Amino acid sequence: MILTRPKSFYRRSNWIVTQICICSAAPMHTVEPKGKYIAFVSAEAKTDNPEVELKPGVYLLGPVDEIFYNTYDRFTPTNNSEDDHCFISTSYDATTHFESTVADVLAIYSKITGKAVDPSVDMSAASANAQE
Repeated sequence: MILTRPKSFYRRSNWIVTQICICSAAPMHTVEPKGKYIAFVSAEAKTDNPEVELKPGVYLLGPVDEIFYNTYDRFTPTNNSEDDHCFISTSYDATTHFESTVADVLAIYSKITGKAVDPSVDMSAASANAQE
């Protein structure tokens, strides 16, 4: 995995500041033919031309056999969960390893229960009871 520093790119009289993430599946995952690899280049698009924004990351891959570009809208809840007791997460974003998603889930847990997740809880007891 490669995470680029947020860089400034000058496009159409506007400065674009973006961080690009490049991930590749490892050979042990066996999701690609021998001698090939599958890589993902992602960033949060700041313009209507994400291909240009991703170009520095795609360049780092070297020669590419085939490339696909997809963009996805991001959504955030507009309701007030304290009023309607409906707890909705935000859409996935360009972060790797789901950092923002985990933070969102932890925040929702706190809103629902009124307390933070306790990471020191021994979950082995819970899983042992489930097996009985």
